[in-house]
Amino acid sequence: MKLLPLDKLGAREIESGVIDFGLFLPWVSATNGNRLWVKIIHEQDQFLQDIQPMEFELTHSIDAEYGDYWSGTLTINSQPKPHPKSAWGTPGTYVYRYCLHNPNRGEIDWIIDPFAREFGVGKLSAITIGYEDHVWSDQENVWKTPALNDLVMYEMMIDEFGTDIDGAIERLDYLADLGINCIEVMPISNVALTVDWGYLPIGYFGVDERFGNRKDFQKFVDAAHKKNIAVILDAVYGHTSDSFPYSYLYRQLAYHENPFMGSFAKDYFGESTDYNRTFTQDFFFTVNYYWLERYHVDGFRYDCVPNYWDGSTGKGYANLTYRTYQTVKDKKDAGDHWQKFFNNDTINLIQCAEQLEGPQEILNSTYTNCTWQNETFGAAKDLAHGNRDQLTNFGFRLGLSNYPVEVTANGDKIAKTALQYIENHDHQRFVCNFGFINRDNELLKEGNRDLWYKVQPYLIGILTAKGIPLLWQGQEFGENYYLPDQGFGRVMLLRPVRWDYFYDAIGNRVISLVRKLVKLRREQSQFREGNHFFYNHYERYQSKNILLFSRQYGNSFSLVALNFGDWDQTVPFWFPISGDYYEELQGQNNLIGVPSYSEYGITIPSNYGRIWTVKTA
Repeated sequence: MKLLPLDKLGAREIESGVIDFGLFLPWVSATNGNRLWVKIIHEQDQFLQDIQPMEFELTHSIDAEYGDYWSGTLTINSQPKPHPKSAWGTPGTYVYRYCLHNPNRGEIDWIIDPFAREFGVGKLSAITIGYEDHVWSDQENVWKTPALNDLVMYEMMIDEFGTDIDGAIERLDYLADLGINCIEVMPISNVALTVDWGYLPIGYFGVDERFGNRKDFQKFVDAAHKKNIAVILDAVYGHTSDSFPYSYLYRQLAYHENPFMGSFAKDYFGESTDYNRTFTQDFFFTVNYYWLERYHVDGFRYDCVPNYWDGSTGKGYANLTYRTYQTVKDKKDAGDHWQKFFNNDTINLIQCAEQLEGPQEILNSTYTNCTWQNETFGAAKDLAHGNRDQLTNFGFRLGLSNYPVEVTANGDKIAKTALQYIENHDHQRFVCNFGFINRDNELLKEGNRDLWYKVQPYLIGILTAKGIPLLWQGQEFGENYYLPDQGFGRVMLLRPVRWDYFYDAIGNRVISLVRKLVKLRREQSQFREGNHFFYNHYERYQSKNILLFSRQYGNSFSLVALNFGDWDQTVPFWFPISGDYYEELQGQNNLIGVPSYSEYGITIPSNYGRIWTVKTA
């Protein structure tokens, strides 16, 4: 994989008021009678009926590496205003698109710039005249990305969490106070719709205008790092929208083949990208590098990996994560913001897969260091629906049974783990599993928050278990949105975080519990990197709706006891270490003078849990 020459691609202001345009359109040549124009207008004029976009023709040449290349230079102030009231010639943002005239297919308009750094409304690319980059704080030269086992992750969609990027920045103090040290941001790449999750991208090198602009997101990352919070991006590289230019244009041209798109691995979603094409490989490798270099992100959550998974030695996903890791590794002596990834002998680049079909395989055989996995979630959901046989499965899943903790590849020693969650953007809120409040529209029904207490043992489990705990925005104070399993109602309905829940009685109780658990995890090493042991004894524990596991690291030992039933239960346990055990959740029910390896009765309240930690010298 190679980096594309971004210095000649997209719209770039090369000097005041002078814009260079450039893009690769393989197999679209002037020798075949093609002509390409850019249509551009000041954004203040775009909705005015008397002002139409200015049109400028681009020239064709051949790039030695990528073939057909179209480019041109436009001096804004050298062109007369198209209308006396036009904002043309003034600083600000100009929106543009490309239009191709093909001798066989006629005019093909509304071609998005695949290398645009900014975007307008809908299917418009953009460039800001007089744009100035964010000035990064000095913190960027000392900030360190947290180690994998130390992560407590929070997934957010910018507009639902804080309306826009500035609003999200204002909430960073809240997340830091909660104990979050890594934010997973749902896609901020450009999409055609105003309300959308972002998983059908049409532009990759900038921030969608509904969230803000590129400087805004740089400010967001900088502000997060100042509060010791890493930022990773949800990256959608296995599929695109059908409006993505390398899909849209070649379909309009009726070409039988495509230099970028096509079936490669699975075709689960959207228009598949073809990693058999060198251009496709280089494009997404360049996207990764661009966000690491220009936006200082700490890594990526790779969406829908099966769409570009062709094995551990393939051209798709495995190759991309390998090349990204090696590129970061080569920056060890570069200084500045790249230093954040290096801590002693480890490289803390976060590469998180959404490979639900083979989460263990992806960790064992690629440079991925963490992965989403639905095994814990699936067991928890089945358990919540009354399948008590899943309690044993849930116990093993909390311990990430059969998952690697470290893999050495090509001499690179990489820590490995998986995420633990009961909620994320893909699923309805967990309280929905216990009951609904129906509305006059199926999409508007909600989980019954009066049953919030049933969620407690699940929360205690994932926040003390092995792996990286993931919270989905608002989960920490009892958000209760319903989400259908399929259909446009999933992605085209805005579900803003209801911050008023933070203040009500239920929200107050849920966040109090979450704060305790996150603090416990951050302060006590056994919950981050310790041994996880599941006490699997059906008659003694699971038959009574009880699940027990311990976390131990060195002399630090904690017993986590969860009760998923509606009645308090007292069960026997044989503590391996004698001493006084402090109960972490309530500070009550402490166990004093516990003997080692002797039967000891412990009581676990219904729909709740206990965490006992031995105090050793």
